Amino acid sequence: MHKNILICIILALLSPLVGGAEELSNGDLFQGACAGCHGADGAGRAQEDSALEVLPPDFSDCEFASREPDADWYAIIHDGGPVRGFDRTMPAFGDALSREEAYKILAHVRTLCVDERWPRGEFNLPRPLFTEKAFPEDETVFTASKDTGDSNTFELEFLYEKRLGPVGMFEVSVPLATTDTLSGSQSGIGDIAVGYKHTIYHDLDRGNILSVGAEVILPTGDENKSLGKGTAVLEPFIVFGKILPANMFFQAHAFAEFPVKDGFDDELGVRMALGKTWTSGGEFGRAWSPMLEVLAIRDLTSGADTKVDLVPQFQVSLNTRQHILFNIGARLPVTQTADRDAQIVAYVLWDWFDGGFFDGW
Repeated sequence: MHKNILICIILALLSPLVGGAEELSNGDLFQGACAGCHGADGAGRAQEDSALEVLPPDFSDCEFASREPDADWYAIIHDGGPVRGFDRTMPAFGDALSREEAYKILAHVRTLCVDERWPRGEFNLPRPLFTEKAFPEDETVFTASKDTGDSNTFELEFLYEKRLGPVGMFEVSVPLATTDTLSGSQSGIGDIAVGYKHTIYHDLDRGNILSVGAEVILPTGDENKSLGKGTAVLEPFIVFGKILPANMFFQAHAFAEFPVKDGFDDELGVRMALGKTWTSGGEFGRAWSPMLEVLAIRDLTSGADTKVDLVPQFQVSLNTRQHILFNIGARLPVTQTADRDAQIVAYVLWDWFDGGFFDGW
């Protein structure tokens, strides 16, 4: 074991004694338990000053430090790096630091990122199947959907999301569809969408995050093969996330669709999701997040009907690092059920900022 790791552990064991009978401050606890490896300023030790094979991260780098919730940081402090699929260089401090002391250290670490524009990782709520999230992401999502009726439609969507600074995000989605028509089975690329999302408000104390954005849906799919709408569509949207007590959460997504060509109706839609996260195997195990979505959309024409769907689903983390997620659910029509089939929908999500697809298993 590297001498630096031994120093970290020894300092952690001695840290409750450093201040005698006085209660240690957040910064004192960090200096006693963490500075030996992470540096006095939290920026990590330089390569030439460290014997560690894996250098500690820079806690003052907001792009890194803001992304994970306190619960994940506490898991690593308590059980060491392997609890989240990271290197054993980060030792377990569960026997050296109390829960209160660990969270005091976390409170100090949170002060090292001084740019408050970056939303905290607590707002990275579980992703519903249809409702857009307010938190800006670096991730790739593969979504598959299959009609259960006679249409036999199958669609596979590739979604790429790239975070741009503290509050921005660019995304592009490419659907590949197979559908049965009167002339037989047709396959090909559907309508590609390109969008941008911008977080305009977040308040961790209140548990609220709000973002706005817009998407342009391009007419790349062949309308004659039922693979596209036949017109470009502008879709502005607003999305909201709410952290609720007991690991519950609420998300809402309102949008409008404005086709560029004449002869197509404008549409207004609302999507909402309510869910709760449990962990298996104790506090640090696999995360399970059952959710229920409500989807509603109607044409902005007089007398138009509103289409309403319910989507029960659950998301589960597949690997130890919890950056590979799986979600499966059913889209069940509530209105206009005579001409609308139920769908089975599932996705695999890869949060690639946290590592490669095969890392952390």
